[in-house]
Amino acid sequence: MTDTPDHADEVSLLDLLQVIVEHLRLLILAPIAVFALTLGVGFLLTPGYSASVRFLPPQQQQSSAASMLASLGSLGGLAGGALGGIKNPTDQYVAFLKSNTLRDQLIARFDLVKRYEAPLKADVREALSGRVRIVSSKDGLVTVEVDDTSPAMAANIANAHVEELQKLLGRLAVTEAQQKRVFFEKQLHQTQERLVQAEVALKATGINSNVLKTSPQLAVESVAKMKAAVTAQEIKTASMRGYLSESAPDFKQAMNELGILRQQLARLDQDETRMNTTPTASDYVSKYREFKYQETLFELFTKQYELAKLDESREGAVIQVLDPAQAPEKPSSPHKLKWSLSAALITGLLLLVGCFVRQAYKQSQSGADQAKWQTIRQTFRRAFGLR
Repeated sequence: MTDTPDHADEVSLLDLLQVIVEHLRLLILAPIAVFALTLGVGFLLTPGYSASVRFLPPQQQQSSAASMLASLGSLGGLAGGALGGIKNPTDQYVAFLKSNTLRDQLIARFDLVKRYEAPLKADVREALSGRVRIVSSKDGLVTVEVDDTSPAMAANIANAHVEELQKLLGRLAVTEAQQKRVFFEKQLHQTQERLVQAEVALKATGINSNVLKTSPQLAVESVAKMKAAVTAQEIKTASMRGYLSESAPDFKQAMNELGILRQQLARLDQDETRMNTTPTASDYVSKYREFKYQETLFELFTKQYELAKLDESREGAVIQVLDPAQAPEKPSSPHKLKWSLSAALITGLLLLVGCFVRQAYKQSQSGADQAKWQTIRQTFRRAFGLR
């Protein structure tokens, strides 16, 4: 009478249970020994400590300089296009924290070359990177976590990340107010130089308005102011080309405003041409118009520069620390119990598999199975050129 499939399965399960019982002492004592050995090694290892600092990076906000741009009309959006707000400011500050410039400052500040015992600065940067974790959360906070064998050193390096970031931001124009301040400062210096040149050229004519039979100052001032408005609008549209397409409504509106300003300037130029009846008057009027043009630009840029400086000073502390890093009281590594349990579990599983394989091999050493094992060994030896 042959065994049914259910009976065969029952015998197979009993065989497995028999194998486990026969090797029960090994399957229990070996994992316990590995657990004790791993736990002992964990106590011998140098403990590691983790310290973290959480802070709020600078936030983009509407500035008084930006609100005044619209009232000036011709200068509206002058710096807005080139100095647009950053879409992901938090990610930018995370990138600053991971920059080589900031890491080099930390390396020099804490003499990490000696502490990490690395001969090359690139190796020290890599070692520091492996001990630092920087994470930005959805609530806008940035967390810097540092691992070190010294609790005090871990806290100091974590807090130093924020301090060095503060210094780095002081050298960079990151916020809207800082960018606008730098932009208008550059424009103001350039306009000031051109204004001085225009004033020298005007004085070089050797005449003043009393020499002229007419009094062209009012008309010339209107032309100069209109020319300054056209120049400012041209700068605005040129900056908008960098982030808007020509079919965008804002760009079309800016081009229409530029066209209207140019038409008004053309009419004023025609009126001024009719007024220039003598070569002397023509030379004086052209010089006076250039002077008033540069003077108008200088006044506009001065106002915007002062507003940008005011916005920058109102920002106060750029970085707001929520939770400063403190020296941890408990070590964060090694995880002795976790590692010991994992090692014991893996050892037990490997031994159990080994027992089953050993039992299967014993059962196969008879009859047809033995011939199959012999064929497998011969094939394996030929595959690797063994005899």
